[in-house]
Parts: sequence; structure tokens; C-alpha cells
Amino acid sequence: MLLALNCARAAHRLGYPVRPSTGWNIDHQAPSTIKRTRQVNQNHRFHSTTRPAGTVYMYPPIEPYETGKLKVSDLHTLYYELSGKKDGNPIVFLHGGPGGGTDPLDRSFFDPSKYKIVLFDQRGSGNSTPTASLEENTTWDLVKDIEKLREHLGIDKWHVFGGSWGSTLSLAYAQSHPDRVKTLVLRGIFTLRKSELRFFYQDGASHIFPEAWEEFIAPIPEAERGDIVLAYHPQLNSEDDETRLRAARAWTKWEMWTSKLHVDPKQVAEADDSEWSNAFARIENHYFVNNGFMRDGQLLEKQEIDKIRHIPCVVVQGRYDVVCPATTAYALKKVWPEITLHIVPDAGHSSREPGTSKLLVKATDEFAHI
Repeated sequence: MLLALNCARAAHRLGYPVRPSTGWNIDHQAPSTIKRTRQVNQNHRFHSTTRPAGTVYMYPPIEPYETGKLKVSDLHTLYYELSGKKDGNPIVFLHGGPGGGTDPLDRSFFDPSKYKIVLFDQRGSGNSTPTASLEENTTWDLVKDIEKLREHLGIDKWHVFGGSWGSTLSLAYAQSHPDRVKTLVLRGIFTLRKSELRFFYQDGASHIFPEAWEEFIAPIPEAERGDIVLAYHPQLNSEDDETRLRAARAWTKWEMWTSKLHVDPKQVAEADDSEWSNAFARIENHYFVNNGFMRDGQLLEKQEIDKIRHIPCVVVQGRYDVVCPATTAYALKKVWPEITLHIVPDAGHSSREPGTSKLLVKATDEFAHI
């Protein structure tokens, strides 16, 4: 699913980051502008902060100092960019979707005076080519691409930041190359289990957003609605442009509708961008009908978590995230109790929501010295 709705084109007002406090918390915050945070561990410490309504705790916009193309196969070429401090602490941003691509605002989760910020568009996404391609496009192809990019940039180890599908890919990459990961900052945990897909695409979120759900299933004949993800697959791969793009816009609009605690009409309107929706919907559906090209629940298996248990990890999760519900973040915490889990009480799925953006920036600020 989309990390921070990475391909949103509408401008967001940016604030400045708050200074991080010491320690990390599982947050059970009161839904008001005065926040009390409890640290649920051996030490019980309380503090409160205030913020103006609507503030987004991110760094001001910056431009990349370098952009490039990296050919990772005979078919695929990735777009990448570097921003921040040239000799800074390297951090790689893994966008959502799959198929979402990066957005300039994604640079703003990181202190540009401390980090060498690496963004790239995954296969078929954003400025990578060929656009919307499903060939040679699997989770493990992307994991290999991350390694190729690290080697191309001459980076020994880096921090990894990802949310939604980006959290899936972050875990898969870290479990494949634990010696190359300094820390993990994850948001909106998604492990691509069948139960997670069923909740969002079949029976769960539909009960909360019935009007949006009705639009989402409209392209699917009633007799085929027993498996919505599977039913969308032939339409999203139709040779008929009208059929394919209608399905792509409907698929994308469903996610735009459900990604924030308060529905953002401008964000919903982004689904009308047929070129972006086509790549996003086709690639996402391709991954989902193939179960992410992994065992169901693989990323949460003890033997997989044991590979990364030593890596410092902060997870930020919206309480009312219906795209990637909190139950998955909780499952990750149960199998990996060493992580720090923040539950944001007044947030949905988007990383742009104030409580979520504040904690993500706080995490990257804290890890900047590692």
C-alpha cells in the first residue's frame, strides 16, 4: 500500500521538526492538542507536548544534488536521487504501493544536515522504466535492486526507512541483508498476509467506508465479487485502454479514500491521474494476486525475525489505519518485542498526518548519530 501516499501531487504545508525526547514509547495519547505519552517498559515516564492543529513535523523542502539512472536488468532501469549532506549518514527511503513511486516531500523526513538521503523509484514506478511493467517485477527482484543501488553508490551500511508496502520491502531487505542495515524506521506495518488483504479488499474496510466501497466494486460483475483482488486482475491487464484505466482509477481511488483519518478530497482526486493510477493499480494488484511472492506470514516467522533482532527498529502505527490495520504492527511487536512501537491515537494510514510525521522525524533524528 502507499507509503505516505507518496505520489500525491498536491502540496502539503510543512512544519519544522520537534526536538526528540530521550527514550522511545508505545504511545497511548489522548486525542487532543495536549498529548500525554506513557513509556511502557521498566521505566514509566510521562511528558506532554503541544502543537498547532494541522502541523506536519517535517523538514523544509530540499532539492537533490544528484539524480541518476541505474540499469538493474536487461529490461528495468531505476531512477534514483541523492539529497541532503553528501558525506552524511546514508538512509534509503522505500516507497509504498508497490507501484507508488517517490515524491519530493519524502526527502523531508530526514535532517539534511546529517543524512545522505537516497530515494529511488522501484521497478515500473515513478520515473523508472518501463513504466507499469509487471515483467521481472517481484519482491525479490526489488530486494536485489536495493543491494545493486547500495553498491553503485559505494555505501557500506545504511539506515532503512519504509512504510506500508515500504515496510514490507524494508523487512524483506533487512532479513536478506541484515549486515547492511543500521536501523529500521517503519510505518503502517504491512506483511502481505492473506488476512491483511482480505480485510482491506474484501471484508473489513468496506464496513467503514461503504460509499467508497460501492464505487470500488462497481467495475466488477456481481458474480465475481467473491475475490475482488482476483477479479480486478484481468481488467487491470486488459488490452482495452478504457477498461484498464477505468479499473485503475477505481482501484486507486479506494486507497485514496481510506488512507487518512479525515478523508482528503484533493487526495481522492489524485486517482484521476490515469498514468499514475495505471502503474500503481497494476503493480499493486500483480503483487497481491501473487501473495507478495512469499510464504503467507513469512516476514513474521521467528526464524526470519531472528536474522534482524539486533537491528534497532522504531515502528509508527496509526490507530485508525484501515489500509494496514494495527493488528499487524502488534503481531510484529509480539514476535519482535525489542522494537519500539508507537500507536498514534488520532491517525490513519498516511505518514503526512501530524502525529505520525512527528514520530517518524523523531525516530530519524534519534538514529542520525548511529
